[in-house]
Amino acid sequence: MIPWLLLALPLPALAALDKTHGVSPALQDKYIATTSGTWKCLDGSKEIAWSAVNDDYCDCADGSDEPGTSACPDTTFYCTNIGHIGTTIPSSRVNDGLCEPECCDGSDEAPGVCLNLCKQIGEVHRKKVEAELKLRKTGSKIRGTYIAFAHKEKKRLEGLIVNLEREVASREQEVERLRDIAERAESLSAAELERKKQSPLYQSLLSHHTALKSLRKEHKKHLEKEKVLGEILDSLRTGYNPNYQDMAVLEAVRGWESLAGLPHINDVRKGEDGGEEAQAETSKVEEQEEGIWNADQIEVELDRLLKADHVSLLLEHDNIVIRAPPQAILFDITAYLPDSLLPTYVTFRNSVLSWLHVFGIGAVVSDTSAESNRARQALTDAEHSLKLTREEQQTAREDLSDLYNPEGFGLEGEWKKLDGLCLEKNVGDYTYEVCLFEEARQKPNKGGSTFSLGKFTSWNQLAKPGELEYYSKQRYTQGAKCWNGPQRSVELILACGTENALLTVAELEKCEYQITGTTPALCRPLEDENEKVEL
Repeated sequence: MIPWLLLALPLPALAALDKTHGVSPALQDKYIATTSGTWKCLDGSKEIAWSAVNDDYCDCADGSDEPGTSACPDTTFYCTNIGHIGTTIPSSRVNDGLCEPECCDGSDEAPGVCLNLCKQIGEVHRKKVEAELKLRKTGSKIRGTYIAFAHKEKKRLEGLIVNLEREVASREQEVERLRDIAERAESLSAAELERKKQSPLYQSLLSHHTALKSLRKEHKKHLEKEKVLGEILDSLRTGYNPNYQDMAVLEAVRGWESLAGLPHINDVRKGEDGGEEAQAETSKVEEQEEGIWNADQIEVELDRLLKADHVSLLLEHDNIVIRAPPQAILFDITAYLPDSLLPTYVTFRNSVLSWLHVFGIGAVVSDTSAESNRARQALTDAEHSLKLTREEQQTAREDLSDLYNPEGFGLEGEWKKLDGLCLEKNVGDYTYEVCLFEEARQKPNKGGSTFSLGKFTSWNQLAKPGELEYYSKQRYTQGAKCWNGPQRSVELILACGTENALLTVAELEKCEYQITGTTPALCRPLEDENEKVEL
């Protein structure tokens, strides 16, 4: 052969391939010849000459003797890609004359066929990964605030449930109290009730009510006058000239400062001139006599006292103080009657009582007086309030149960913060709106009807709750029906991002929409803060 022609041939034509060419790093230690110059197939089925490895002829049943050629079917080739990331391709694509993009070093083809682009591609990849890591790190910090919100929400709900349990117990007692009052009021005649109202106790209650109402009115007048007077004295205190020796003004200012617990105005000015903060004198706290209300209690308790129902208090007082003695069984006729005659007797007794009432005989006959109606209405209102409180308590318990449900707001409650958050994307003729965990809508920008695209149905059912992939998709179904088509629906595809935003809207099939977006809720924290880009 002509010598210069030998120099023109590629290297593989002059020497056999390196025995570890195409071998992944994990298997490098398997490709070592024995002392006798042989090598065993990786499946252990055969022992061949070391020279037969990577000789472009398939000797092993598992194809492990040809990691760097395409001689064996259904095998793989490892591209080292120094400067980028190593990867694996099917061996059938080795030496096929095509430069595989996965092998940026060109090692899948003979030397000189493909350029080694790993340095450039690796640089671009590293910048991309660094940007993604930065975004993920920033997003995970925002996600941390969502988790903190869930913790606060948990404490709030737990406190709310405790308070509602107490409120339910209190309202149950109030309902029982008002039921007893209503029953007693309905059993009294109007004349009997009016007679009870003439009692010294009831009249004293009315007098106290009038006195409290008058005192509150006068108290408010004095508070308003005190406020105006305080503003006048404050103006005098800050505006008077200390160099003007007017003892009357000085005494007025000093007196106001003492009463209001304020520092002397001259000391405050000196502190400002000298650049030091003036220290205000601590106002003296008056020792409060036990049982005496302060100003805040007066505001609350006076309103409660003035709203008290005195008739109810009167009846409740009678119930406690003047309890009727138990009726002796000797005088209870019904105790001696057989069960068969009892209905006839009750009908007869009620008829007689009715006639006695017509002729004005008998004082204890139930009537429908205004007072009994009011007592019954108070009972109805209390029962309604109790029902609402119980419903609120049940809702709070359900909210607490859902907070860390992996099928709902996530294992760490990171999605609770976004519950009901509405995101929009304008795409020309329409604005698409998705209110997370609620409903998706299509709103025309030039007038017309808004259509429901569906209500939240589920997360990604192809993944397991708790997995990142599970929270990457939301389904909104059962929207408004399309004309001559299906009901509208939306698949919302989410990715990690520093903002909660919608990016794209596409109608893949008739009335079936795919919307993409980003959210920090998907930016899970880095497993290692020193995580480095793989080369």
